[in-house]
Amino acid sequence: MKQYVIDELRPADHKTLKTYLEKHYGPAALGSIYWIPIGSGLLTEVQAEHRQCQPHYFALDLLPDRLACELLVRTKNSVRCSCMAYATQKQRDWLIELIDTIFKRLEIKT
Repeated sequence: MKQYVIDELRPADHKTLKTYLEKHYGPAALGSIYWIPIGSGLLTEVQAEHRQCQPHYFALDLLPDRLACELLVRTKNSVRCSCMAYATQKQRDWLIELIDTIFKRLEIKT
């Protein structure tokens, strides 16, 4: 699995990040997974056509010592579909910029 990982989180940073993610994206699924919706302007042609699969998401796994962001665009509506694929360059850049902005806003040093 391709991922963007930030490791060596301190306990206080984990708590701050967890609070932020819950406030902005809802409670974690499966204990530590947060679903980050991808805006329609970032979808590929196939993803945009698959309205029944929307919204599309990135999955973030917040563990006590690290944040692992999957670079796979997923849907909650289907386990397998042609619209699920690794992020395009534009989608990947958007996710990394989002995470980096969150860390900067929360003053978490990496």
